[in-house]
Amino acid sequence: MSTPILICDDSGFARRQMARSIPDSWDVEVSFAEHGKDALTQIREGKGDVLFLDLNMPVMDGYETMEIIRKEDLPCLVIVVSGDVQEKARERMLALGAIDFIRKPIDNAKLMHILTSYGIYSGDSLATGRASQNNTGKASATAKSEAVVTEEEKLDAYREMVNVAMGRAGEDLAKLLGEFIDLPIPNVNLIESNELSMAVADINRSDRVSAVSKGFVSEGISGEALVIFNDTKSQNIVELLKYAPSASSENLELEALMDVSNILIGACLNGLSEQLAVAFSHTHPVLLGQHQGLSTLLSDNVHQWGKVMAVEIGYAIKAKDISFDLLLLFPGDAMNQINARLMNTDRERQ
Repeated sequence: MSTPILICDDSGFARRQMARSIPDSWDVEVSFAEHGKDALTQIREGKGDVLFLDLNMPVMDGYETMEIIRKEDLPCLVIVVSGDVQEKARERMLALGAIDFIRKPIDNAKLMHILTSYGIYSGDSLATGRASQNNTGKASATAKSEAVVTEEEKLDAYREMVNVAMGRAGEDLAKLLGEFIDLPIPNVNLIESNELSMAVADINRSDRVSAVSKGFVSEGISGEALVIFNDTKSQNIVELLKYAPSASSENLELEALMDVSNILIGACLNGLSEQLAVAFSHTHPVLLGQHQGLSTLLSDNVHQWGKVMAVEIGYAIKAKDISFDLLLLFPGDAMNQINARLMNTDRERQ
């Protein structure tokens, strides 16, 4: 009898990755959900004996979904598959009843170990014939990866790529600060460079912000990363970092901005490097300005690019009333190179 498998992730690219990672000889019927609310409906219909669950999703995230599964004692084994790999995220989900936690992108060896350790999959090659008929979700996902990719699907793949990278950055920042970092769903847009200031106007509603910039370049891929801070919360960051007292609070704030920016940008670029199989060269971080309007900080940086892929990630430490934004900017002509490398590395993992 086939095992009902449910893959819950808001990214179609991530769902296809997960489906292709399922062992070929495992006799399964694969279903998909785009958010937790949809997943709960399908679990109640008997479509999710095993649930592969993402954390950061719209409508209903992984935490809310897991809480309801536990409250209603729904019959499913939950394996978390997420770009958010903070230790506190792992501890929270395991406490709610998830059996294990896999970081994105999927490590097939780790997945096989979990499945066999918990007796979910025996590792035998029996029922291969049935599997070839019943693994319709996996077959569909494989066929989809070979089809022509639309612009919307490209943006979805970029969003998932950044989701993984921002999780790495959140993990590093959480270790440094000893606090849980709230991670959002990345906002990805392809816009004209002269529209950038308008497009990011809602990033930080403060009249005065500070920003740190760092350029990066590799084979055919370049870009700029900016970390944008609300000036009214700078002192909160200084206090959290527990710097030794100094005569100049201005110097302490600047040091805090540079330290946090280096961690966020460095970890995020490392996550991108891993997924794209490239090694980025970084410029030294540059303070674009302190206590200025956001449009002033952005005006001289990307206007020459034409089209820009803008990725906005809003990090928050709610317990300390701290928030700041990481903005990744890629020139439009880098998109095809990113897409080609992303698809190639994805196929190599299978």
